[in-house]
Amino acid sequence: MKTKKISGPAIFMYSVMAFCIAACAAGFYIYYSGVCENAAVLWCSIVLFMILYHFGMRIGFGLITKTFPINYRHPWYRQRGFEKGLYKFLRVRRWKDKVLTFEPDKYDFQNRTLDQLATTMAKSELDHWINEGISLLSILFFFVWGCFPAFFITAVAAMIFDAQFIVVQRYNRPIVLKLKKMRENRENSIAECDVCAKKC
Repeated sequence: MKTKKISGPAIFMYSVMAFCIAACAAGFYIYYSGVCENAAVLWCSIVLFMILYHFGMRIGFGLITKTFPINYRHPWYRQRGFEKGLYKFLRVRRWKDKVLTFEPDKYDFQNRTLDQLATTMAKSELDHWINEGISLLSILFFFVWGCFPAFFITAVAAMIFDAQFIVVQRYNRPIVLKLKKMRENRENSIAECDVCAKKC
């Protein structure tokens, strides 16, 4: 049985999360126990906690959505008329292959069918739409620690970061579906030719 290889981005995220758990727990303990009530200690701990929140929630919901029935034919996943012009303006074609991929094996054209690829793309898009909500909810930590601008700016930055993945999936999926349709048409034509040949 082939061992599943963990990607570089996945290793990075898990490593950062492990560090943040230990460091922010220590920082909060030092600050709230009265050992050192320095504001710098508190805000360093908050930053580490927010990194842990963003990474942890993304991985957690990614695991949850694996149980969802994904239908890439759903109207939500269809590319809208304005999108082609937007993606051309954003020059998506130039940078789409450079974005990080958490599970690159799932995008392997050699070992995955086009139907599986389209489903993976739809699932990834759904994950990143959920991530947009996760980022937006992070603003609510303002009620715990104050400093609304800090939480608002980081939330917007996280939403912009996730938007690039949504754009890439919505740009690539129609190409995969077009290729899938071409293959199906070719296979149907070959089948029809075989039927005709047998009749002759």
